[in-house]
Amino acid sequence: MIYKILEVGPLGANCIIAWDEGTKKGIVADPGDEPDRIRELIKTEQLQISHIVCTHAHFDHIGAVSDLKAETGAVIAVHEAEMEIYDGARDQAALWGYELADLPKPDLLLKDGDNITSGGITFKIIHTPGHSPGGICLYGQGIVITGDTLFAGSIGRADFYGGDSALIMESLRKLAALPGSTVVLPGHGPATNMAREIKTNVFYQELRLK
Repeated sequence: MIYKILEVGPLGANCIIAWDEGTKKGIVADPGDEPDRIRELIKTEQLQISHIVCTHAHFDHIGAVSDLKAETGAVIAVHEAEMEIYDGARDQAALWGYELADLPKPDLLLKDGDNITSGGITFKIIHTPGHSPGGICLYGQGIVITGDTLFAGSIGRADFYGGDSALIMESLRKLAALPGSTVVLPGHGPATNMAREIKTNVFYQELRLK
């Protein structure tokens, strides 16, 4: 598997494109903005995108969903508990002073334990609520795409609508079961790994005190 990270939009969200080197089939996770850059990478690598996966539906992570759907015809996948946030994303964007295009209806509503397969790669869906009700992580091929659940040295905010500080801590506990070598690709900021986060992230230190 090959993956690339594009930092997109004014809020610096990480859009992650991951694909099977043999078949050139892959996924786009969190296409938050700058669809032209995402399309250019897809074109350059000659990829067939099968899924557009939203780790959650905050506007800075889904701003290019409409463009990519029109370009690729890929399946839009969102956790079933995230639909209220998804449906209200345009209003949320407007509160922050941004304009969001009309969003296509998701083709696939995910739940915990589902798998997404593209070519020879498979990601398991881990439901990680707390930053938002339907937040998910995608685990497979030695990486975990964590959206705004886990960052290098930090975690996502739980004070937005639908957030829950207790739930995000339980979601961190769930991720702690992954191998320490697992590369963490967060929704903002640099990559890290699970061993480093469990050892140094203050929120994991808090979990160990309980």
